[in-house]
Amino acid sequence: MQKLMWMSVCAAASCLMALSAHAQMNPPPSAAVDPAIAELKAGRDKIEADYKADKAACNAMKDNAKDVCVEEAKGKEKMAKAELDQKVRPSDSNARKVAEAKVDAAYSVAKEKCDDQKGDAKSACVKQAKADKAKGMADVKAMKK
Repeated sequence: MQKLMWMSVCAAASCLMALSAHAQMNPPPSAAVDPAIAELKAGRDKIEADYKADKAACNAMKDNAKDVCVEEAKGKEKMAKAELDQKVRPSDSNARKVAEAKVDAAYSVAKEKCDDQKGDAKSACVKQAKADKAKGMADVKAMKK
């Protein structure tokens, strides 16, 4: 009787080991990935790569031209991310974020370009950049209604 019980235990143990080995070699299929999430991830990876390439191109420049180039690269990245979100998950909120990103990018670049000027011309340039941003943000705010 003990011999039969011992053989049963050994058989059960070998079955468990075989199942364990099978599970390790053949993992269960992973859950299906939502296409929207896959598109979002691929899009973000492309945006990141584009930003790095744009920023690397700025390294060849000097002084304020380099600063302007970096601001343009940052603005382009920010707009691309907002546009991707709008494309994957269209909504009024995401549409406003796209518009805000465009206004912010334009302001940052314009303000950086003003650094090339001196005195009253620089002050006027900064004032114009702020006025353009205020108008753009007012347009974005009007989108909420």
